[in-house]
Amino acid sequence: MTNEPIRVVVWGENRHEQVEPSVAERYPDGMHGAIAKGVGEWLGEKAVISTHTQDEPEHGLTSDVLDATDVLIWWGHAAHGEVDDEIVDRVHRHVLAGMGLIVLHSGHWSKIFTKLMGTTCTLRWRSEHDRELVWTVNPQHPIARGIPNPIVIPEQEMYGEYFDVPTPDELIFISGFTGGEVFRSGMTYRRGFGRIFYFSPGDQDFPVYHHPDVNHVIANGIEWARPDRERETPTLLRYDTDDFFNGQGYRGAFER
Repeated sequence: MTNEPIRVVVWGENRHEQVEPSVAERYPDGMHGAIAKGVGEWLGEKAVISTHTQDEPEHGLTSDVLDATDVLIWWGHAAHGEVDDEIVDRVHRHVLAGMGLIVLHSGHWSKIFTKLMGTTCTLRWRSEHDRELVWTVNPQHPIARGIPNPIVIPEQEMYGEYFDVPTPDELIFISGFTGGEVFRSGMTYRRGFGRIFYFSPGDQDFPVYHHPDVNHVIANGIEWARPDRERETPTLLRYDTDDFFNGQGYRGAFER
């Protein structure tokens, strides 16, 4: 598996780009298009990248699409509530079975992220053209490989603590803002067999997804989140006494 290109889907809500001229001017190919282009410049032939958006049938996340996805990148903001619960459950099952997931910026409040975290995922915010400094606090982590410390983002929406998420498996980046706020801006989790990376920089009101260092982090996250085993949904087994190797399995709620 590791010698084959990573199959990446960049999923975007694509609503701001349709109704706000300034966002459309900033991201003429949509934020999903800018992300796909930016990470593609870092990954080159190591990845095959496609995009899907919320208004496509099944939000573009059909079973066939997810079966053929190694890492899913998620950006949403204005229409979290319009994402169909059946599709959220489908993505959730694929993450548990081993698909990587990268959640960006306001995707912290998406249905899929809150479902995986089990918390409100709320935070403090302010959109006042703050400067953001993204500090690396775990330089040994693969996602931090080649990343300047700090990343300087001239204009960005402020995200601040308290961020109501579970204690991460790994904390990689902490951001500081003009007003003195700090934020755990890059962290990882594992759910089932799936790897999850949350990275906060990136807002529709600022050209953050044209920033090469931001895209470099996301590209590193793709390589980290890539599955290292065949996809497999965890199975509940019933064992007879003294039968150690041949449990009777059933998937139940995990049926795909």
